[in-house]
Amino acid sequence: MNHNGTQKNRRHFLRLSMLGSGLLLGGFDSIRTLLPSQAPAPDPFQDGKQLGLIEFAGESRTPTDLLFNEGLDARLYSDLTTLRPKQAVTPVEKFYVRTRASEQLPPAASWAIKIAGLVEKPLTLPIDDLRKAAKPMGLHLMECSGNARSTRFGLLSVADWAGVSVSDLLSAPLKPRTSRVMFSGFDSYPTRSITSVPGADWIFTLDQLKAANAFLATQMNGQPLTRDHGAPVRLVVPGWYGCTCIKWVNVITFVAEDAVAPSQMQEFASRTHQQGVPKLAKDYKPASMDQAAMPIRVEKWQVGEKTKYRVIGILWGGSKPIKSLQIRLNPEEDYVPVDSFTQTVNDPWNFWSHAWTPAASGTYLIRLRVGDPGVPTKRLDLGYYVRSVEVTEV
Repeated sequence: MNHNGTQKNRRHFLRLSMLGSGLLLGGFDSIRTLLPSQAPAPDPFQDGKQLGLIEFAGESRTPTDLLFNEGLDARLYSDLTTLRPKQAVTPVEKFYVRTRASEQLPPAASWAIKIAGLVEKPLTLPIDDLRKAAKPMGLHLMECSGNARSTRFGLLSVADWAGVSVSDLLSAPLKPRTSRVMFSGFDSYPTRSITSVPGADWIFTLDQLKAANAFLATQMNGQPLTRDHGAPVRLVVPGWYGCTCIKWVNVITFVAEDAVAPSQMQEFASRTHQQGVPKLAKDYKPASMDQAAMPIRVEKWQVGEKTKYRVIGILWGGSKPIKSLQIRLNPEEDYVPVDSFTQTVNDPWNFWSHAWTPAASGTYLIRLRVGDPGVPTKRLDLGYYVRSVEVTEV
């Protein structure tokens, strides 16, 4: 191998990374301005007293904010009931985990990413080079495509990331002969999983990665990545489901246009809303999140002589802010506009609230829909984020 040529390519990569990230040199303080802001509105609960929270019915009692099991069977579900507009970033120790680091994971000090496949000149990037080139990437939401009501939708979190732009990295003098690239991560475990199959690979086009502002993350919330969150380096594809955000990235391969979809793409085909299980990667639609919304808690209040309820929720996904969010508290009722709602950004999330006085005690189903025409809302249309509560006092 030409050692001087490798060093030259590495230096060129670092220069491109720094130039491409120049707009982000303002640091974390400037990034935090991306947090959603809420328009001031009269608070109908201002003179009331909160009596507690109403639990959502029919959902798992699995503990939240607690990491359990090992390897591919590991889980940590984030507690969404604690979210507040001014505390919208998930602490690292509470950020959801869908797969835990393997006992066989090599040490970070020797880590390197190989860029190979259909390129003129392969390149190996040591982890130290990536860390030196890392820049603030902002607040981004991540949701597991298997996030479900049964586990209180706890596979959903937001972090403040830092890393290296994929577009900058792949603009190094590799001279690829294809526009399709596969990101692969370490995925070997000493025991067999009962919930998943090994294989951590996803194939993208370069245009998809550029449009999503994808990056290789080395930090979250101002700290180095933890092993269970992908240390020393993971892929983050803003706006796409977490199954595409490969952990422990060690190989980037330029593949043929007719490349067969790897096992991970096939395993998650239904959860990323594909038509069947396509054989070829080129036949997969982007695993992007449509506009979505759901309640995260229902507060019970005493206001004067009356018992009232406040439904508080989040809104995320989609490609552009919406103007109309509507809520329905029962299938027999009509949708009405959400009381307090302003979406300023699609990523990470926005908060909404709605004052509610039930007509009678009983079971209520809380469902949201988007009023803007033409906005894709696959999961909302399917009733995916419907949650129910039992009201015993009105």
